[in-house]
Amino acid sequence: MVTIRKPALTNVERRRFMALTAATMASTQIVAKSALAAEATTSAHAVKSSEVPRYKTSFPPLKQIDAGPLSIAYVEDGPADGPVMILLHGWPYDIHSFVEVVPLLASEGYRVIVPYLRGYGATRFLSADTPRNGQQTALALDVIALMDAMKIEKAVLGGFDWGARSANVVAALWPGRCAALVSVSGYLIGSQHASEAPLPPKAELAWWYQFYFATERGRLGYERNRRDFARLIWQSASPDWRFDDATFERTARAFDNPDHVAIVIHNYRWRLSLAQGEALYETYESRLASAPAITVPTITIEGDANGAPHPEPASYAAKYTGPYAHRLIRGGIGHNLPQEAPAAFADAIRDAAHQA
Repeated sequence: MVTIRKPALTNVERRRFMALTAATMASTQIVAKSALAAEATTSAHAVKSSEVPRYKTSFPPLKQIDAGPLSIAYVEDGPADGPVMILLHGWPYDIHSFVEVVPLLASEGYRVIVPYLRGYGATRFLSADTPRNGQQTALALDVIALMDAMKIEKAVLGGFDWGARSANVVAALWPGRCAALVSVSGYLIGSQHASEAPLPPKAELAWWYQFYFATERGRLGYERNRRDFARLIWQSASPDWRFDDATFERTARAFDNPDHVAIVIHNYRWRLSLAQGEALYETYESRLASAPAITVPTITIEGDANGAPHPEPASYAAKYTGPYAHRLIRGGIGHNLPQEAPAAFADAIRDAAHQA
């Protein structure tokens, strides 16, 4: 038998190994308030999530409450007197993006609320005459209306995709209602004027569905094929996520909402100034068009395999002027980060809440 001896480490290699070990250990520590502010100007907080524990579960029964123009369907878990966390899903997803996040937080004494957005699940408009409006201010004001209806003064907000945008808008326009913020892919507040500028071809290609939805052919195509469409987006936005048919179908039922297609189409057409917003939101949209800073404690978070269009962290870090940190979640994590890496998302929500 031949014995192969590994060469001894040189002093330089030994120092590199020790530095790497120290960096890895540091990345697992809870971020203190002073560190949150400092980390905004340094490298991303890297978290590996490939071996996180998984908590297969189901939600408590749905609840329903009239809030603003909607009857909002939502799930709630945790003690009624606990600190409130509101988690917001995106498109084409639903509340089940948080099905493994909720029990992690509720078991620690937080009151966790996850609503279906307008146009999803059992959420319904109270009047047939209400415009089926998907613009960013309308969706953010749904969050405020829900908090008012539930007599919640302030909450930690967390979300991804449309939900991250709504959470950012609330934090920017109504910081007194947002105790802290967790936003997947960072600062997503937009404006119609900013959307007029063309992007590089590769970036435009990533937004293919936005241009598809701008046409009547696209509206009809989404109406007829919303499940196939959603599955395609899931696969392209999270190329390493191996979800099964049951997981997909559990969420896809939310797209059977009678207003779903109208809300989705208006959302994307409004961004390109191809659909009008409502006059009552003009003041808010004018303020958002200036890309206001967000002052509440914030953690932005990104998966290392996000296949959906998203900005680079360096492009938005300066928009968060309060305690701030960015985390990169490793392990092939895509766009639907709360469902793909629930423990990492729960950690971010918990750590942000500690800064409130």
